[in-house]
Parts: sequence; C-alpha cells; structure tokens
Amino acid sequence: MSLTTQITGFVQNVVNAMGIALTVNVEETSDGTRINLEGEEGGVLVRRGGEGLQALQHIVATAFRKQLGDDNRIVIDCNGFRKDKDAELRQMAGFIAEKARSSGIPQEMGPLNPYERRIVHLAIAEDPSVTSESIGDAFMKTVIISTKK
Repeated sequence: MSLTTQITGFVQNVVNAMGIALTVNVEETSDGTRINLEGEEGGVLVRRGGEGLQALQHIVATAFRKQLGDDNRIVIDCNGFRKDKDAELRQMAGFIAEKARSSGIPQEMGPLNPYERRIVHLAIAEDPSVTSESIGDAFMKTVIISTKK
C-alpha cells in the first residue's frame, strides 16, 4: 500500500469519525501531493480561517512524519479553500515586494504559520530584485521582504 493511499485512508477515517460526509481526491502537483476534501459539509473545516483544516493538516503531518521525511510535502485542502488562500498570499507577497522596491524600506508580512511562510518565500524567490527572511522564535513568525543590495 502506497504512502499516499495510507494517508488518504487516514484522512477519510478522521472526517468520517467527525461525522462529516466528504469525498477525498488526490492530486499530484509540482509542489507535492494535495489531498482535496470535497462536499457540502466542508464548511466545518474552513470556519474561523480554516482552523479545522489546519488542525487536520497538523495531525496528518505528525502521524506520518517519519514516512514523509523532510522533502515529501502533503497538503490537505477542502473545497479549494487553501488553494484560494495560497493565491491570495502570493498576490499579497507581490504587492508587498513592490512596496519594498518602490520605497526602499523593508516591509513586514505576518504573523504567518510555517505553511504560509513557505508560500511567501517561494513567491518572493521568483523575483530576483527582492529577498525574504522569517523573524521570530515562535510557531507564528513575521516575514521581512526587502530589496536585494
């Protein structure tokens, strides 16, 4: 049984135990494996800024940490919630990078969780004129975007 099949089954069991009727679909992307939960009852996971979805992501990452290793990324999404949030984060990173370029002053973005920071750092890495770094010593950190010298 493949790791993706194990994780998909685990996610299906968790949402079933929650009493939520959702279908689980797997999508392989350039960024890793994306497990998409779909259905009308998905609102339970995306309420309050997606707290339930983040918790499910954390449970999966913890349960399969050894098998996944550092390079293998699994993203749990529900009804496109995370995909939309990712696009919003990339757009905001671009806007803040432009502000840093035009003002010459480093700009802050955050606080962000590790997943969100990764999205921002990847978006900033596509622009050769700016750089980004995370600051802070807690789970939630701020990303500083500044022009390259």
